[in-house]
Amino acid sequence: MNKLVLIATLLFGLHSVQAQELEVVQLYTQDELLDLIKQNRHLQRVQADDCQLVNDIQARSDVMKVPAYQFLYGDMLAYGVCVRKDVERGWDLMQQAAAQGLPEALEQVGRYYHTGKFVQQDRAKAILYLREAAGLGNLNAQLRFGQMLVEGDASPVDMEQAYRWLHHTVIADEKKHAQVTHLLTQLAEKMPGAVLERAKKPL
Repeated sequence: MNKLVLIATLLFGLHSVQAQELEVVQLYTQDELLDLIKQNRHLQRVQADDCQLVNDIQARSDVMKVPAYQFLYGDMLAYGVCVRKDVERGWDLMQQAAAQGLPEALEQVGRYYHTGKFVQQDRAKAILYLREAAGLGNLNAQLRFGQMLVEGDASPVDMEQAYRWLHHTVIADEKKHAQVTHLLTQLAEKMPGAVLERAKKPL
């Protein structure tokens, strides 16, 4: 092989390596990951990135104890996305994220207790988690908690606060807006007039 061919081969190899490096997926920022979780697109994103970030995600979950990454890795384990399925460990990580106050984790743990997903159905525990998530502004938790009140699964004492959360929430999504409107009507039918008016007052 003459020198020109050797140099060309080396340059081509270097170009290929650089091209591969450019295709490496960057780890999600905290804000980006939280936005993905809120849209329930976090697992699809990990798959779309060809599972390249599994080790980084695990490190931020298990070593750094970052709540958003504990939630993400827990969900990945629970559903077997890019990792071997391990529901027990996934559930533990979701609970750790919830214990650190991540609203999305609180909502999901509460939802699973409410529906009996992965765990035995436990409405008392569901209420605890959902109420906490709702208080932190999680709309899905507010909706589920409000529906539980309408169905008589939660204490009527919480109706005023549940109505207040939903009444003062700003919602861009038309479908969610319609859900909230319907739920507010149902709650209002179960509330005394004075309590209802108090719940509508500006925060």
